[in-house]
Amino acid sequence: MNTIKETPMPTHPNPYRQGLPRTAANHVALSPISLVDWAADVFPDRLAVIHGDLRLSWSQVRARARRLASALMARGIGEGDTVAVVLPNTPAMIEAHYGVPLTRAVLNSINTRLDAATIAFILQHSDSKLVLVDREFSGVVAQAIAVLASEGGVLPVVVDVDDPEYQGPGQAIGEIGYEALLAQGDPDFASLLPEDEWDAIGLNYTSGTTGNPKGVVVHHRGAYMNALGNVLAWSLPRHPVYLWTLPMFHCNGWCFPWTVAAVAGTHVCLRKVDAGMIFELIRAHRVSHYCGAPIVHATLIAAPEALRQGIEHEVQCMVAGAAPPAAMIAGMQTLGFKLTHVYGLTEVYGPAAVCMPHEAWGELPIGDQVDRHARQGVRYQLQQGLTVMDPQTMAEVPRDGQTMGEVMFRGNIVMKGYLKNEAATLEAFRDGWFHTGDLGVLHADGYVKLKDRAKDIIISGGENISSIEVEDALYRHPAVMACAVVAKPDAKWGETPLAFVELRPGASVSADELLEHCRGLLARFKCPREVRFAELPKTSTGKIQKHLLRAQVKSASAIEG
Repeated sequence: MNTIKETPMPTHPNPYRQGLPRTAANHVALSPISLVDWAADVFPDRLAVIHGDLRLSWSQVRARARRLASALMARGIGEGDTVAVVLPNTPAMIEAHYGVPLTRAVLNSINTRLDAATIAFILQHSDSKLVLVDREFSGVVAQAIAVLASEGGVLPVVVDVDDPEYQGPGQAIGEIGYEALLAQGDPDFASLLPEDEWDAIGLNYTSGTTGNPKGVVVHHRGAYMNALGNVLAWSLPRHPVYLWTLPMFHCNGWCFPWTVAAVAGTHVCLRKVDAGMIFELIRAHRVSHYCGAPIVHATLIAAPEALRQGIEHEVQCMVAGAAPPAAMIAGMQTLGFKLTHVYGLTEVYGPAAVCMPHEAWGELPIGDQVDRHARQGVRYQLQQGLTVMDPQTMAEVPRDGQTMGEVMFRGNIVMKGYLKNEAATLEAFRDGWFHTGDLGVLHADGYVKLKDRAKDIIISGGENISSIEVEDALYRHPAVMACAVVAKPDAKWGETPLAFVELRPGASVSADELLEHCRGLLARFKCPREVRFAELPKTSTGKIQKHLLRAQVKSASAIEG
């Protein structure tokens, strides 16, 4: 049983506090932006960023980040303000992670796959004063700004980011370009470390279980801890070459923008996941590490063999999300890539648990090896706690690999809370633990294994999709009387939304019409991939029994498999 006992405080004065003050000489707030200074101070000329033909050293990256911070402060942006970005994995996105926190403002990295209405909500809810926009996403951001204007909202300053590597459609919609903004800044700007490491550094919106996303506020201390935790959990060497297959808008790239600085590595930018480009970059730059959802690794495994030619060095890859199946583990081995399985949520800065391997696992039968590597694992070294508990009694479940409970975290690598949502924050931190909403079991060695996801979140390609949000869109069609959206296993995406729909008497609509209806209301990745018409199972009070639908889908998938 997991119990926490309070230690009685001594009644006598503590001699180790007498005459030993906390001063600027012996105490500095922890912040990951200090890691950028370290890399630039110690390895100023070392290659920090590769993007197409562009090469930037660590001293150049720091100077550009300081220019950004200086220019933002000249526009009145500082402590407590929010700067949003709608950017792919480009140098500007890296510089935003370094430069925005230097002003003590908060970086709001927006998912580039979102629709205009959701982006408008995020900009309004976060009170974003300025937004950096890549030309590829100028259209959807322009629509979002129009929505804000129509609702009388405060409009952020828009800064256009024109990436030379992008040749697609899009136009300038802002009042100034990114390079022009940087030209207004001072490369010798004095960095402003936070006064308190508990201050916010980032704001990341997560789908949660309701239509409107929740703003997860993360702090400097947690980002610093997780940045270094990545080094420890992955045994990162000095000067790794890190490929950005993971979107930096997702949990601030799992804190890897700062992790790479901590080991003076090299960022290799990638605008979008493309198997040919990934193999080309790995080959050309001897990429040593990359992260991604299962879909990224599956894409590489399925790629033509010709694309893989010429890669003879070992590549370390990190996977999060659903447990990697045996085929993926075997496929990675065939490529010569070494897979590490991690687990986490936006509320814990991305991964805060790792399936730490043991040498003895290599002696087990392949089936047992796969089972060990498929577990979510143990806490990061710099995270205080990870366990599975009964959410009602808060007692740890037996370590039998069978008894289910709720997966919970506690420690420095946990968010401050949800922005402007005190009730949700208090509920998430009930009884002194962060409640993930995920259901899992504990094995005898303390390793956590997920069994189900509470609250009906669908994880597709590494992105969270709220089933309730999709159902709300379906309910807007006049022919729909009742609907339920559940996860359907998918070999490529991990899971995709499957909609069960019960029509109103006398109504008629095709599956294609409903899918097109959803595409008009949701980002495309949230839309159902399949619609099935049926009378939905309900309780005596009329509540739809989604667990029966999930069981039906699971059974059918097992037969098909």
